[in-house]
Amino acid sequence: MLYFDVYRNGTAAGSIDLAGAYAFGQDEIPMRSELTFSDGRLACNKRTPGPAGVALLWEAPDMGRLLLPTTRLSEQDKPYNLNIELARAQMMRIAQKREDWGLFDYPSAEPLMKEFDEARVGLVDALRCTDPAEASVLADAALAKGLLLGEKIALVHADVFISRRLTAGAGPRGGFGCSVDPGSATGPYQGLLRDSFDYISVPMSWKRMEPKERSYDYEPLDAWMMWATRNRKMVHAGPLLCLCPGLVPDWLFLWENDYPTLKDVIYEHIQQTVKRYERQVHVWKVASGLHAFNPFNLNFEQIMELTRMSCLLVKKLVPSAQVVIVLVMPFSEYYARNVRTVPPMLYADMAVQSGVKFDAFAVQLCMGVPSDGLFVRDLLQISSMLDGFLPLGKPLHISGCQVPSDVSDDGTDHWEGKLPVYQAGHWQAPWSQELQARWLASFNRIALSKPFVESTCWRDLADGPGHYVPHGGLCQADLSPKLAYDELRNFRSQFIGASKPNR
Repeated sequence: MLYFDVYRNGTAAGSIDLAGAYAFGQDEIPMRSELTFSDGRLACNKRTPGPAGVALLWEAPDMGRLLLPTTRLSEQDKPYNLNIELARAQMMRIAQKREDWGLFDYPSAEPLMKEFDEARVGLVDALRCTDPAEASVLADAALAKGLLLGEKIALVHADVFISRRLTAGAGPRGGFGCSVDPGSATGPYQGLLRDSFDYISVPMSWKRMEPKERSYDYEPLDAWMMWATRNRKMVHAGPLLCLCPGLVPDWLFLWENDYPTLKDVIYEHIQQTVKRYERQVHVWKVASGLHAFNPFNLNFEQIMELTRMSCLLVKKLVPSAQVVIVLVMPFSEYYARNVRTVPPMLYADMAVQSGVKFDAFAVQLCMGVPSDGLFVRDLLQISSMLDGFLPLGKPLHISGCQVPSDVSDDGTDHWEGKLPVYQAGHWQAPWSQELQARWLASFNRIALSKPFVESTCWRDLADGPGHYVPHGGLCQADLSPKLAYDELRNFRSQFIGASKPNR
């Protein structure tokens, strides 16, 4: 058992939000555990021996309400001070990235190193303080400084490497994209896409394409493929195989306990879809989220076999197209709840090591919904997560990013307004149009500074029926642009202009 005393403003906390909280072990991989809170104390009953940490939503002044981890700690009789451990973890993360990124070599980072020394002094004072309540106040101040500094460091590093990337003429090949709503093929909607994006991402829901076995509905997809061809837009399409709830046709569960037949049905579905659109699609998102969604209770070998079969099939049918494996919920919170899933980076590493025939990874990063994988994280955590793809040696697409522009209930979203935005946390301040635009610009700076990132894609153009993150579109439901739409247009224009070689 691990115990933490929890303080708020220097007094014992009367309550704590454990939504989204989990324990983790080595390499920050979540582990199964039970987290409880009572009388100002957080208890973590973990089922795996060895050091562990906890991650939970935490309010930090001026930085928002973020899902933050502690350090990994050994069990002891005396409770830890949660406030101190959160601050300690942030300082350790900054120190690690300072080394990884070689920030000592950048003149622009010198003032930040001084800020780090000041913030670290605050943590040392908290560690030396003998009064736990007073120590928590010092730790809270150090954490707030550390979070602000972490984001500054992430953005300074991003700006340095974006400049290097553009100077070398090695900008992302795919550019900027947006997922389309198959049911919104109207002139105004398509005009917003045509003017501002390099490619479109066409979602393929097997449940909508084949609601009944052998009964197909391709009309909405056909219309978008024709539009993309007429307007000379590149097309990313998929997923061809995703077992996420809502995308799997009900009739497929007839083969829930018959894996060989299930595999054959999946093969036929992929083959038919790819043959239909092989001339229009440039990037196929083949397998998406197989590591996280497992309604058929597949074992690890079966998950990898479906991944291998799907990628090889698409590669044989269209050798010129890019075959992509999509990772969802990259911080792997879901793994703490479901034993039949696989941590995303373990799945990714296995795909590389086992010789699966594919060209690139993609990752989805949406925040603003109180559900696993969708709680709000800070920019330094996001940048560090993206760095984890570098050793895999494959290009990376950001196949879907999105945050809210409002905190009010949104009855037309994917969640039917049942999951309030405020319960997922917020970045710096409660979500607004201004904050959504600022986050978009900051995220794009970080993502495109990574030399292996080839493209970024926003999840929804507009807040139409079924949009994923509440108020997450770049436009209102009536297609009036939000500030984030204009921000993306400006960012894309500046990025494209800067990437053109001087003549």
